[in-house]
Amino acid sequence: MAKWAKGLIIAALAVAAVGLVLARYDIVGKMIGFAAFTLGGLVALIGLIFGLFALWRGLHTPLSAKKGLLGAMAIAALYTGFLASRPMTAGDAPSLHDLTTDLTDPPKFEVLALRPDNLVGVDTVENWQKIHAQAYGQLRAITIAQPVPVITAKAERLAREAGWEIAKSDPARGHLEATASVSFIRFKDDIVLRIQPTADGRGSKVDMRSVSRVGVGDLGVNARRISTFLEALAKD
Repeated sequence: MAKWAKGLIIAALAVAAVGLVLARYDIVGKMIGFAAFTLGGLVALIGLIFGLFALWRGLHTPLSAKKGLLGAMAIAALYTGFLASRPMTAGDAPSLHDLTTDLTDPPKFEVLALRPDNLVGVDTVENWQKIHAQAYGQLRAITIAQPVPVITAKAERLAREAGWEIAKSDPARGHLEATASVSFIRFKDDIVLRIQPTADGRGSKVDMRSVSRVGVGDLGVNARRISTFLEALAKD
């Protein structure tokens, strides 16, 4: 039983590692890599159960003979615990992957392409707006008392500092597009900012949109990105 437990845990780590690395470098799809990581967690959990059974059967076995098994089980416990904690980090985030500060007229991509299945999980624009408003009513445009070109330049600088890949920057028009990479797998999220002059022409109104390229839900990542970025832009 101990040998089976260690073998399963080693196999789980191998499956996860191969899937993550291949997905990171786009040799396989991002979701395939994530599926391998999840499958590895399931195998590790089975190995952990086998290990517990082996320990129960070998209660009188010297501790020195169990060190290898205990080490493998500790790794499996960390692995499965990490996977189990992921949904908790999302709280009550709904299954949305397209987040914005303007539900009626979201900023539009001009260079980066909006995914063709962007309504997956919500089916209609109306459902998306309803779910979005209920879950992320705090996402709003911000107003900054500086002209559009200045704010656009600041936004581009902050985006570069965050490691985003700039796809387009037009300070005169107040338009910025970029792509952020998330996690080891490097899931891609596309971002667009629309910066317009206020009515008096002295300030800027900033709207932002962040969209995951794959998946149905984003565990709240895009909403946090918008809130964090706009807060940093307002303070900059």
